[in-house]
Amino acid sequence: MNMRAELQNEDAHLHIPIEGMSCASCVRRVETAIARVPGVVKASVNLAAEAAEVEIAPTGDRSSVIAAIRSAGYEVPQDSVILEIDGMTCASCVRRVEQALLAVPGVTGASVNLATESASVHTERNVTAKTLQDAVASIGYDARVKDNVRSAAEHGARKKEIEFSRLKRDFLTAAVLTLPLFLLEMGSHFIPGMHGWLGGTFGHALYIFYFVLATIVQFGPGLRFYRKGVPSLIRLTPDMDSLVVLGSTAAWAYSTVAVFAPGVLPAGTANIYFEASAVIITLILMGRLLEARAKGRTGEAIKRLMNLQAKTARVERDGEFIETELDAVVVGDVIRVRPGESIPVDGEILTGSSFVDEAMISGEAAPVSKGEGDEVIGGTINKTGSFTYRATKIGADTVLAQIIKMVETAQGAKLPIQAMVDRVTAWFVPAVMAAALATFLVWLIFGPEPALGFAVVNAVAVLIIACPCAMGLATPTSIMVGTGRAAELGVLFRNGDALQSLRSTGIVALDKTGTITLGRPALTDFEIVAEHDRPRLLSLIASAEAGSEHPVAEAILEAARKEDIPLNQAETFNAIAGFGIEAMIDGQNVNIGADRLMEKLGIDVSPYADVVAKLAGEAKTPLYAAVNGKLAAILAVADPIKPSSPAAIDALHKLGLKVAMVTGDNRHTAKAIASRLGIDEVLSEVLPDGKVDAVKRLREEHGVLAFVGDGINDAPALAEADIGIAIGTGTDIAIESADVVLMSGDLRGVANALGLSQATIKNIRQNLFWAFAYNASLIPVAAGLLYPVTGTLLSPMLAAGAMALSSVFVLGNALRLKRYEAPLAAGERP
Repeated sequence: MNMRAELQNEDAHLHIPIEGMSCASCVRRVETAIARVPGVVKASVNLAAEAAEVEIAPTGDRSSVIAAIRSAGYEVPQDSVILEIDGMTCASCVRRVEQALLAVPGVTGASVNLATESASVHTERNVTAKTLQDAVASIGYDARVKDNVRSAAEHGARKKEIEFSRLKRDFLTAAVLTLPLFLLEMGSHFIPGMHGWLGGTFGHALYIFYFVLATIVQFGPGLRFYRKGVPSLIRLTPDMDSLVVLGSTAAWAYSTVAVFAPGVLPAGTANIYFEASAVIITLILMGRLLEARAKGRTGEAIKRLMNLQAKTARVERDGEFIETELDAVVVGDVIRVRPGESIPVDGEILTGSSFVDEAMISGEAAPVSKGEGDEVIGGTINKTGSFTYRATKIGADTVLAQIIKMVETAQGAKLPIQAMVDRVTAWFVPAVMAAALATFLVWLIFGPEPALGFAVVNAVAVLIIACPCAMGLATPTSIMVGTGRAAELGVLFRNGDALQSLRSTGIVALDKTGTITLGRPALTDFEIVAEHDRPRLLSLIASAEAGSEHPVAEAILEAARKEDIPLNQAETFNAIAGFGIEAMIDGQNVNIGADRLMEKLGIDVSPYADVVAKLAGEAKTPLYAAVNGKLAAILAVADPIKPSSPAAIDALHKLGLKVAMVTGDNRHTAKAIASRLGIDEVLSEVLPDGKVDAVKRLREEHGVLAFVGDGINDAPALAEADIGIAIGTGTDIAIESADVVLMSGDLRGVANALGLSQATIKNIRQNLFWAFAYNASLIPVAAGLLYPVTGTLLSPMLAAGAMALSSVFVLGNALRLKRYEAPLAAGERP
């Protein structure tokens, strides 16, 4: 598999995790801050992935991007690594080591101590200890990791677990304190006589008790909203936390004045809303808790991929195999893998054989046979035998690392459909604050008594109900789950645009060789026409072809190898240009070639014209074999159609798509293949440089076009197509030119990619509809629009609950994509 190419330009692309974002306005703020940094070409921030994908010019600076994110009020998480440094002798050594470490992309700080001979390094999550050690070694010093450093995946999981635990603690604390407040206050309204009994029994002390409970909730569990919301208000860039702070504080502050200084308020307006402020905090924390749990599930595909990597490897050292940390493995190391173990890194088998489960890499369910000389991929599972292999790719160069990188990039992408959401959210929060202010003033001026009480309650309800969480999560959560599910099926989206544009495809154009077919000739027919023993005859023919370099010869030799047919050394060999070959094998004269050769030898082949015509009609190349001047057999060689191709093309038709084949084969051969597969349109005898014109012509006739190919000569067509789909077993340059990569080299992946694209975009549209419909319908209700007609008002508590549930609904809908069933499952037989 040639997936070991560098699939992304690391110098131009930055993946930066971000902490502290809570809604769509946060996304907009971070994107704006990054875009202002000199050298930034493009920035896309994903709320669900909690990360930014940044394209940066060579003149740009990563540290400036991070500084911009922090200046906007958000944090870039870091890892800390302690390195022991050998060889330092003076302050200049310290400076050299610090500079070398700071030059590593992703290092945000480094402090070297000569006395302790150590370096404390702060890095982003994607920097490995091995990278730091290599940087130090490059300037002549030795470095070792002082403490075991958890992997990036483990670190990220640990931070999410800590945040989830804190959210759970805050929610439970708030819930325990809010429950008595809610029950007592609400019970006073619904249970006859309870209000009088509470007032007569406890008097003013009851309201002080309410104040204590609500204040602990407000500035205990609710303090997280102030930490983010207040600075955002000061910077005049309000976000969701700002709305929560304004709404809950307004209710709490109004109630506090009503309890301790009721004379300040107009007569009849000294009402208590402590239960509203406490319930708002509690319900929003509950929503955040449910969000955190659901968001964790959206990234499970990436986690599973990361967890595939082995933690250790059995490496040969001084003639024996010892277990060592994965970071210690270098290219060229000999590694032993036992049954049931995960293969540590990419490499080539030296001794032994086995069956390897590559399902999580390629989507293929059946284990793959591996023997000497075969490539193995890090992260796959050795099933049966034991073998040794030489490491060829480690760290970020492995196939698994490249897959993870591609999936992360796709998950962090911003689809064109998101542009509308961005335009709305750019003004949404300020507009909500303006609407809340307008609500307050209208109720204060025109509302019934107590006007001030109505004004405060309704303004708070508007602030709370309008938090744009659901809008911010609608697109990225679907992208994360959809691309993750695609990776499980062996389909990798290299950019987000392909995920959206693929669903609009009207026609799929397929390259023939290596895409529809296996890409190598094979002996498909072997009909004996004289009294000959089959194994003996095949041995003579294969022995004769052993001296030829023609692809036909390789097909015949491969057939002999599969049947364990022994070969003999040719006594003489002669290639007759344009005719075939002749050879002397064990004293017998063997001739193999086209009908022209038989005519030249005076052998009449006309009785077999029908057989030959039938073979030619099946897109096979017929050949004759003669022994000692007499016809012995009719052979046929062809590039066989992949077993999965018929089912894949049928699945594309069921999705409502036209299928075209683009090939350099002659018209008769191409039509024969197209007829067998039910292909709608054939472009034959197309030269490599004519594939781009073929793509343009098909697009003009049929609209949005996806082109599927695998070779170097397919790269221009892959780039020209609206969506280029590369077979993962193809060439690196083809993969580089594509928008989608099929890891298994199986055409069924095209149908899976198209189906997933349609399902994901449908899911996004559902999310956006409900997110916008929710805000559009409930903001007027919260403002009191129905009150003059029905007397209905929306309580701030109900507003908080509805806001939390809207985000949970969007996340739950996105998670349905995890259950997406592919049109043709990997490994399914047609």
